[in-house]
Amino acid sequence: MRNAIAYLLISLACALACCGAIAAEALPASDNPELEARVMKISSELRCLVCQNETIAASHAELAVDLRRQVREMLQNGQNEQQVVDYMTARYGDFVLYRPPFKPLTALLWMGPAVMVVVGLGTLFVVLRRRSRLADEAFEADDKEAPHDPHLS
Repeated sequence: MRNAIAYLLISLACALACCGAIAAEALPASDNPELEARVMKISSELRCLVCQNETIAASHAELAVDLRRQVREMLQNGQNEQQVVDYMTARYGDFVLYRPPFKPLTALLWMGPAVMVVVGLGTLFVVLRRRSRLADEAFEADDKEAPHDPHLS
């Protein structure tokens, strides 16, 4: 038993030593922290087209990495933030914007939840009002002569 525990500990130590040798240091994304801050600002406003529920700043998908690289290159070439966003919107449509603008095409996206709540509350109001106007005969009577089941009490 002692030999098995010693063998297990030696194996674990060797495995941990190998993992440390494989690990590599992360490369800096940019030598210019101001440029990197601008890249992250724009990237946080653009939707990952693969993940669709994340920004390209938060996503690790290959497309998101490529789009961040492209944003960085465009900024390095002298384009401003609005030009980069306009380029991405022209290429991928309003869907690439994490907060799409209010337009006739996106009105349902913005107003849909509120419309659904109003329709739901209106339906509930109509149903409850109709039920309150029904006579007592429309409802099933309580069965008072049914045997008493002690398990249901």
